[in-house]
Amino acid sequence: MKSSDELQIDALMERYFEGLYQSDSEILRTVFHPELAYVNATDGNHEFMDLETYMTRIDNREPPAKRGDPRRESVDRVSLTGRQMGLVEARMTMMGRDYQDLLTLIHTDDGWKVITKVFAYRAKEN
Repeated sequence: MKSSDELQIDALMERYFEGLYQSDSEILRTVFHPELAYVNATDGNHEFMDLETYMTRIDNREPPAKRGDPRRESVDRVSLTGRQMGLVEARMTMMGRDYQDLLTLIHTDDGWKVITKVFAYRAKEN
C-alpha cells in the first residue's frame, strides 16, 4: 500500500506529464516550485532557466497533443528522504525525442513540488 506522500507524488507526476503533453503552463505551475531551476543537460545543448522563462517557452510551443504526437511516459524510480525531499527519475517520449528527467522534489506548505528539473534527450528511436 502506498503512503500519502507516494500518492501525492503519483498525482504530481500525472500533472507533470499532462502539462508537458498539452503545453499547459497552468497545469505545470501546480507541479513546479516558484524557484524552479531548469537544466537541459543534453550534450551540446546546455540551457539553464527559471520558472517564468520555462513557462514562456511552454506557452509558445505547439502542444504535442495538438500535433497528435504519440505519448509514452514512465516513472522509473521515486526515492524519498523523509518527508522533506525526494528524487524522481522519469522518461517521456514526445516531439520526436526520448527524454530522461531527474526531478528533485521538496515538500512545501502546498505539498510536493519540483524544485529542480535536470534532463537530457535524444532523437527518438523507432
